[in-house]
This record gives sequence, C-alpha cells and structure tokens, in this order.
Amino acid sequence: MRDTKKILLFLLLLPFLKGAYASMNFTNCFIQFKAGPNASGLVNRYGEILSSSDIINAVGFTYQTCSKHCRGTENPTWANISQQFGTWLLPYLALISQLPFGARHRVDNLMSAILIVGSPVLAGYSMILTILNANWISRQFDNLSFPNTKSAVRILISFQQSPLRISNEDSLLSSLVVLPDNDDWWPTIADFLDYTHTWSIASATTIAWVIVAYLLTVASSLSDVLSNINSNGQGTGSVWLWLIPIVIGWLQLSPKCDYVRVRKAMDNADAMAFVATDDSDAVVKASDLSERRAVSIDTDMENPSSPDEMLTPPVYNYARAISWSQSAEDVFNAFRIASNNAKIHKSVATGATWNNANRRNFIEPSNRKGNTSEVNAYCRLPRYAVRSPWATGMFSRMFVASLLPLALQWATTGAAILAVYFTPTVGLGCRSLGYIIYGAFATIIWVMLVMSSILSHYASSYSDRPRSPSSSITIRLVKAVSNLLRWGGKFVAIVNAIGIIAAGMLQFTNVYDNCYCNSSVLGRGAQNAYTIVVLDDSDFGQTKAAWFGALALAGSTSLGFIFYMSLLTDLVPI
Repeated sequence: MRDTKKILLFLLLLPFLKGAYASMNFTNCFIQFKAGPNASGLVNRYGEILSSSDIINAVGFTYQTCSKHCRGTENPTWANISQQFGTWLLPYLALISQLPFGARHRVDNLMSAILIVGSPVLAGYSMILTILNANWISRQFDNLSFPNTKSAVRILISFQQSPLRISNEDSLLSSLVVLPDNDDWWPTIADFLDYTHTWSIASATTIAWVIVAYLLTVASSLSDVLSNINSNGQGTGSVWLWLIPIVIGWLQLSPKCDYVRVRKAMDNADAMAFVATDDSDAVVKASDLSERRAVSIDTDMENPSSPDEMLTPPVYNYARAISWSQSAEDVFNAFRIASNNAKIHKSVATGATWNNANRRNFIEPSNRKGNTSEVNAYCRLPRYAVRSPWATGMFSRMFVASLLPLALQWATTGAAILAVYFTPTVGLGCRSLGYIIYGAFATIIWVMLVMSSILSHYASSYSDRPRSPSSSITIRLVKAVSNLLRWGGKFVAIVNAIGIIAAGMLQFTNVYDNCYCNSSVLGRGAQNAYTIVVLDDSDFGQTKAAWFGALALAGSTSLGFIFYMSLLTDLVPI
C-alpha cells in the first residue's frame, strides 16, 4: 500500500513542473493602447465597440484588437502557483490515498485510482450498486428458516470485491447447504472475512484537512475576488469535490478487497467443507474429492468473462456485479428450496421420519443427512445450462445505481463550469470547455465500461451452451466488442485523469490568461468576442454570485450523496 501511494503521488504530480509558462499583461497593454493615437476596438462592459469620443468609458477591447496589440508577456510568480496548487488541488491528491485498493499487483491499484479520477461516475456507480446488491440479497434471505442463512448473507456480501464462483458439480453446493457436517464452515468463513477497512485517525484527519482547506480557501477567494480572478481555483476546487463523498462512502461500506486476506480465508476453508457420498452415513472432505469448491474466488481463471472481474479494488465492482448477482442467487435458491422442504417437515433422506426439535426454529441435524442424490434432490437446483444469465432485478438495480453518481458528477463538474463561465469575460472559454470535456469523458467512460461488463457476461453465459455456427459468430463478435469497449474506456480514463490535473495546473500557471481564452471566443465567436480588463463592483457581484452558486450546487449534492450512502449502508447486515 505504501508503494502504491508513492506511485500515485508521483503520477499525479507530473503536471506540476516549473516551466516557461507566460501570461498576457492585459492591464498594461490596455492602458498603453487606450492612451495611444489609434485606440479603436475598445469596448464597454457590454461588449459594445466605443467611438473615439467615448474612449474614457472603455473597460476592455475586442478579441481582434487584443490579439493584434497585446504581445507582451509576463511570467507568473512561483509563490502564486505554489499557493494555488497547495490550497486547491494538493489536498485532493493526498485524499486519493484513502481509497480502498487491495489488488495483488501495484499496477492494478494504480489503474483503479486512475479510473476513479478519470470517471467519478463509475466510482459512484460501483459503490451504490455494491450496496444495492447487498441489500437485495439480504432481503432475499430474510424469510428463510434454515441453518447458516445469516452467515451465508455475510459471506456473499463480503465476496462482492472478489470473482465469486459457485459450483454444484459432485453435489458440492447442495452438500455445503444441507449437510450438518458443514455447519462450522459458514460461520467460520464469515468470521475470517470480518475485517474492516474503515475509519482511522489518518483517514478522518485527511478528510477533515481537505474540507477545512476547501472552505477556508473559498472564503478567502470570495472576500477578495479581484486577486487572481482568472487563475483562481474555484473551478478546480469544485470539480474535485466529488472525491470527498466517494472516499467517505467506501469507508462507510468497508469493502473486503484485500486479496491476500480473502485468499487466506478461502484457503483455510478447504479442509472444513464436506460432501455427501452414496452412503447416507458417510461424508468426505471436498478437497479429497475434487479441485473444485462449492464457493470459490476464481482469481486465476484462464478465460474470465472480463479481466476486470478478477481485480479486487472496489471500483471494478462494475465488472463483477452481474456475475456476482447470478452466483448469489444460486446460493439463495439452494437455501430457499431447502428451507421450503424443512418448513413442511421433509427430511433429506427419502422416507425418513422428521425429528422435531426441542428448540424453536431449530432443525435437528438428523433431518439433514442423506446420500448424494437425496442431498441434490433436497435443493433441486436448476441446471446451469438452462438458467437465466441475469439475476432477478439486476437491470433495475443498475439503473438506480446510475442516478446519484451521474448527479454527483455533473453537480461538481457543473459547479466548476459555472464558476469560470461567469468570471469576466462571461461566456464559454478555454477553462469552462476543459471542465465540460472532463465531465463528458467521465460519463462516456462509465457507459463504455458498463456496456463492456454486460456484453462480456452475455458472451460468457452462452459460450458453453449448444449453439449453431451463426450464434458462435455472434458470441465471438460480442466478446470482441466488449474487449474494445473495455480497452477504450481505460484509455480514455487515463487521458481524462491526466487532463483534469493538467487543467488545474494550467489555470494556476496562467497559461489560459491570453486573448483567446479571456475573450470567450469559443462561446461568442471571434467576431463578437471581447476581453474585459477593468472590473467594477457589478462585475465582482456577478462573479461572487456565480461562485456562491457553484459552492451551493457542489456542496449540497455532495452532502446529499453522503446522506444517501449513510441510509443505504445502515441496511447492510454486519
């Protein structure tokens, strides 16, 4: 984890290099041009070109005039760059280290951080979908009265960060659910997985530092709007605000994503699982019968439906959610059918008399013994070749999980756009376009990767079923499209993550402080664009109102996200 943090910090600080950045000295240029003999092209604060008799009222000039006459440059002070970077951007980069990782390889941890920065909506989607799936499977088990159901729920929820696989080959799952010999397996595995990645002094201090730094810096910038108005970090501070609720959400959820610990828990379970035999009174260890396990995390699978499914960092839950839901529903169905048989006092052994328990809601172990065929019949699991590849309500949960992350993404990005759009000269410019591109790419990345997960699961589900040559071609095509979407989504995420960090650094170094960007040419067009140089109270009032609005939009949505996460995580069984 320490090495991962070093790698992240190095990558994220790459744009922070002192170079030959220069910006236009608009004030000196404007004064010299206004005092010159040919002062045409000057405008008032509404962008109206003034005649020679009204030059005294000029507060700026047209884009053409600016680009023609303002060629002098000045280097920004290093003190201003470092101050802006340290107050607006550095706290967020430090906060990234508090995200949960846990992959086997450092490069996978690094890529998970890049995916989160490149697409906050993907991070929020994976988080909320994880909670919705946990609540769904918990509600499914609520009405079952069969041994080990509570432990089964805890295990299934803990395995959302792992490539969960379920197998009933050689009656593995049926035996694990039914036989009393496996009563120690369920609670033991649940306890093995009962570790937390949650609040610590370091995480709480880091989050508090980011929040306090943001609020103090916002208050300072609002009290002195004139200071560095174009290189101000209001936009940068707002566009990164999504990171606070994302980190808090994962800390609340405490995902079991440490590959080493989860792998160790499963290895310890191998010697504890038993399987029924043809003799009702005899069982054998599952490890002696087969290399397969009823419940396993198949991280070494040669042909996974999606390689991202094998990676344990929680951001990859988008790739695991569909297959996990299907596996969790298989386990639920086994418990459900066994519970229904127990409710009607049906013993596992054919023709055996049901033994009543002395305790309420307790099933005597003698009622749960039988041979292989009897154990399989007691669970009556459907054949995998004919089951639906989609778990119950999967797509509705995916839809619900998309709503709030999209709102968080565009509230924080929209706040950044709002802050720079209404900074004179008002209009769409280089700064606001950069934030629009970031939000658009973040959304596109999410769409590409989610579509990739759907297609890969479809191809994997039907690849082992009998099919015609035409359907085989279709499956190969679907798999190819899935791979292209996944590779493309990750590539765009890398570009987007580097781009949003670079955008903040460019703004602090005044690279955007030129005629083209300050004239809002992108929104107004070259013929109608102009640059406001001299600002008055009305300009300051409009800018302050926009900054206040941006703060309210980003802050309220972030608080709403945290509140919603708190409500959902409270429903997840511990």
